[in-house]
Amino acid sequence: MNRPIDPYAAELPPTARDGRLGVGVISAGKVGAVLGAALRGAGHQVVGVHAVSAESQDRAEHLLPGVPVLEIPEILRRAELVLLAVPDDALAELVAGAAEAGHFQPGQLVMHTSGRYGTSVLAPAEQVGAIGLAVHPAMTFTGMSLDLQRLGACAFAVTAEHEVLPVAQALAVEMGGEPVVVAEEHRGAYHAALSHAANHLNILAAQSAEVLEQLGVADPARVLGPLMQASLDNALASGVGALTGPVARGDAGTVSKHLQTLADPDLPADVRAAYSAMAQSAVQRALSLGVLSEVKAAELLDLLSEEH
Repeated sequence: MNRPIDPYAAELPPTARDGRLGVGVISAGKVGAVLGAALRGAGHQVVGVHAVSAESQDRAEHLLPGVPVLEIPEILRRAELVLLAVPDDALAELVAGAAEAGHFQPGQLVMHTSGRYGTSVLAPAEQVGAIGLAVHPAMTFTGMSLDLQRLGACAFAVTAEHEVLPVAQALAVEMGGEPVVVAEEHRGAYHAALSHAANHLNILAAQSAEVLEQLGVADPARVLGPLMQASLDNALASGVGALTGPVARGDAGTVSKHLQTLADPDLPADVRAAYSAMAQSAVQRALSLGVLSEVKAAELLDLLSEEH
């Protein structure tokens, strides 16, 4: 059913490429609609999109104009490449149900965008001859056209059997990103790392902004933005070696004052617990780097573990 994809085809203009595919998008959430549009921009034809909610239908109309909104069985009947962009917890059930109903086809490419899973979740489709690909964009999506531009700086975690790995890599390149191979058994740790970085950075920024707002700072983002951006840049360039602040200096008095201040009932209740947990991790890292003595580390850990 499928024509093979040339892994170097993304270097050519759409009209000069071989292996153009009919793509079916399930569903038109923030990720699916954007990646469907990216594949369309690479010269593939989007033959159908599944969109249930009003938001999804609006997103499909905006990012995939002219593409028919279809039920899942019809998309699977039409598509050579099926893009499954559904929530993680819905993926296994969807694949198993579609396979049991006989909707997958031999030779059909079935690609999901979940960071959590490799291709094992696609086993029911593979058992009937479909080709499973796991391609996860390491990016936060807005579901708007600006995401298409941001894909150029995005890494895609790709997982697939050795024989078809170049296909997954080529599709990542065609969508504008850089493929990074992640083994099946490492997908869970990969996704945990990304979630820890992205989601918890969001919480840290929000918590710090709330504290500043309580103090009467009118524009917390203006205060936090340059500091957090510089810290992120340093951390990415130098790793934990870029750690600075009272923990790295062994300044127990300052840490104690922070904990006392954050116990104020007028401040957000979860900030102190988050500060303490992250500070304990920072102590362990500083100790392992040799920038903090064992005596200072023990003093800080005792302080951070106390109930205030």
